[in-house]
Amino acid sequence: MAEDGLEDKVQLASLHSVSKGFVGECGRRGGYVELSGVGQDVKDIMYKLASVNLCSNTGGQLAVGLMCRPPLPGEESFALYDKERREILGSLKARASMVGSVLSSVQGMSCVVPEGALYAFPSVKLPQAFVAKHAANPDEAYCMQLLDATGVVVVNGSGFGQRDGTHHFRLTILPPANELQGVLRDIAHFHERLVREYA
Repeated sequence: MAEDGLEDKVQLASLHSVSKGFVGECGRRGGYVELSGVGQDVKDIMYKLASVNLCSNTGGQLAVGLMCRPPLPGEESFALYDKERREILGSLKARASMVGSVLSSVQGMSCVVPEGALYAFPSVKLPQAFVAKHAANPDEAYCMQLLDATGVVVVNGSGFGQRDGTHHFRLTILPPANELQGVLRDIAHFHERLVREYA
């Protein structure tokens, strides 16, 4: 960037958090921000704002340190780190694939396989009678009824700025594979029952 002079013209804030990655998943809290093309006066204010907040707990700070500088080949802990990293990422990839394929096989649903996120956003085709009955927020009503019927918690898509006339929800891929299979089965059965009821 510096070669073509863009570094001075583009202001960029890069953020990263261990709570949305394989190092900590959703249990650890810690992260950082890197500022480029921003004046020192702005950096000083950002630093001051960050300093008045409570800092991450020790575990979160350690996780950020590990994320930024993982063990390197030849270091004592590299073999174990590399093994655990591959297992975690492989498991996340398998669960993402499972979510995408199972939910896409349900009539009236489609789901893109997540690639690098811990969430899936299945699209749901809701019956017109259901949409008419819950006109204020159909996907919220869908999510609440899913919770009541199955105990499965998902977040309605209207909270994420979906296009008018479309409906979806957010689902995490983090539960262990055997539990996730049961969750997906419950979602599929609920959706099929709802479609029959409002057909």
